[in-house]
Amino acid sequence: MIFYVAFDDTDTLDCGRGTGKVARWFANELPDGCKQIMVVRQQLLQSPEIPMTSHNSSLCCVIEAPNESYRTLLIENGIQHLKNNWIEGSDPGFCVASATDNLNDIIQFGLTCTHTKVNQQEAIVLAKNIHLSGHGGTNDGIIGALAAVGLTHLGECGRIVDFADLRELPQITTAEELRQRNLFPVSVNRHAEYIPDQDTIDNQGSLRPHLWAKRLVVPVVSIGANSWQTLVQKKESDPLNQSDN
Repeated sequence: MIFYVAFDDTDTLDCGRGTGKVARWFANELPDGCKQIMVVRQQLLQSPEIPMTSHNSSLCCVIEAPNESYRTLLIENGIQHLKNNWIEGSDPGFCVASATDNLNDIIQFGLTCTHTKVNQQEAIVLAKNIHLSGHGGTNDGIIGALAAVGLTHLGECGRIVDFADLRELPQITTAEELRQRNLFPVSVNRHAEYIPDQDTIDNQGSLRPHLWAKRLVVPVVSIGANSWQTLVQKKESDPLNQSDN
C-alpha cells in the first residue's frame, strides 16, 4: 500500500541544505520491506505574511509498504529522522497518511495553502484521523507537511526531486529511455505534437519531472529536427533555493 510521509521547515537560511535533502535521506531510514518511490516538492503560497526559509515549499515522500501495520513504524522512524536532522531555529512539521485514508478535506487544505494563508489550528482539526506533529520552534511546519500530503495525493502539481535513477541519467536521453522509466515527455509547443521514441531530449543538467494527472511528466519544447529540451535548466548552487538538494 502507499503511504505519504511529508516534511516541512527543517532548515534555516544559512544551514547549507534544504528540507529536500532531509526528505530524500528518509529512504535510508525506512523499515524493512518498504520502498521510497519518489519525493515530491510542493510549492505553497509565497507572501510577506508567511514566515519561510526561502520559497515556502514542502516535501512529500511516496512510500510503498507491505500493509497498514507499517504506518506506526513509518511514524516512529520519521520522528527519529527529524530529531537527527532538523536544524535549531527551524519549525519542523511531520505528517503521515495513506492513500486509502479519506484525504478529500486535506486535498482542499493543500489547494488553499497554494494561494491563502492558513493557521496551525486549521491543520490540526483536519488531521484528526492521520498523524500530524510539530517538532521544534513554532511547529509551523505542520501546515506545509499536511498540505504536501494533500497536494501529492491529488496528483496534479508538484516537482519530482527524486525517483528511481532520475539523478543518474545523462543530460541527453531519448524519449524512449524516459518512457521506459515511466517518465513521460510532453510537448508544450503550440501544436502539442507526439514525441517519437527516438527523438533526443536535453534535460539541461537537471531532470525534474512534474506531477500531472498522477503521472510523471517532462514538459519539453522543440529545438530542432527530432530534438527537444526541458523548460528549465540547472541553476548554480543557490543558498536561497535548497529544497531540491
